[in-house]
Amino acid sequence: MSNQPTHHFFDATAAQLSYFEWGDAGAPVIVLAHATGFHARVWDKTISALPEGYRIIAVELRGHGRSPFSEPIDAWRSIATDLGELIDSLALRDAIGVGHSMGAHCMTQVAYDMPTVFKRLLLVDPVISPPIVYEHDRHANFDGPHEHPIAARRSAFDSWQAMRDHFKDRPPYSFWQPAVLEDYCRFGLMPSESGNGYELACAPLVEASVYYFQRHGKIHHLLPEITIPVTVLRAQERSAEEWKTTNFLKSPTWEFLADQFPNGRDIYLPKFTHFIPMQSPNLVARFIADGNATLFPGEETRPPLEI
Repeated sequence: MSNQPTHHFFDATAAQLSYFEWGDAGAPVIVLAHATGFHARVWDKTISALPEGYRIIAVELRGHGRSPFSEPIDAWRSIATDLGELIDSLALRDAIGVGHSMGAHCMTQVAYDMPTVFKRLLLVDPVISPPIVYEHDRHANFDGPHEHPIAARRSAFDSWQAMRDHFKDRPPYSFWQPAVLEDYCRFGLMPSESGNGYELACAPLVEASVYYFQRHGKIHHLLPEITIPVTVLRAQERSAEEWKTTNFLKSPTWEFLADQFPNGRDIYLPKFTHFIPMQSPNLVARFIADGNATLFPGEETRPPLEI
């Protein structure tokens, strides 16, 4: 897929959503939902690795990218509702639903709410954790998202190149394909309201609020009702102690998640971090295009080496 996207806005009930579209109306549809703190254009290298002949819609979830939202996000349910309203407005049917991290969680909710929309799902390291994790709130000592460490992250940069240089040698960004990091930075900044430099398009307080309200995101009871094929790509597992902390490298996905879907399958990638699409866009594109895709021999046990 090589053509440049068109950019649109949609007024949902509670938020305005930005989304990018590639391909032609009438072609098979792929809907992409990004992770917390990201934006639609982090999918660009995955999209470029897809074969021609698709209509692709990459959504910027509430408060992310060019989707404006200045207040803290109160629940993941709200984000999924926005996404569902956009999909309904586009009258999509038999689409391939793809989500990464929080985006995969929201895509799962939409698949439950709107059972005729998707023909299959690809959930890339979804933030659907073991049930017991939701019983122990690691943010219980915070008075609100403003106290989450992410709320204080650096948000101002002179340019996207300065942002890239700031992150490129720091985990998890140091594990990414350089071209994906460039897309993250190039499209992840907006001109500062002061007129000097640039600010993160997803404000740190918005990002922090997504993490803060994760504890309300238990959707395990929905999974047995989602009967379409579901593939889960899962990164390196956490230890029992690591589930008690915020770890941006290891997987937030329950190891038995795929078993909860009537037609689910698990693809385990122990040498990958949580940022699978950023490490190997080609691998993710292969699983998007082919619902029966499998790993190449040894692929799950070696780090990605794409150029």
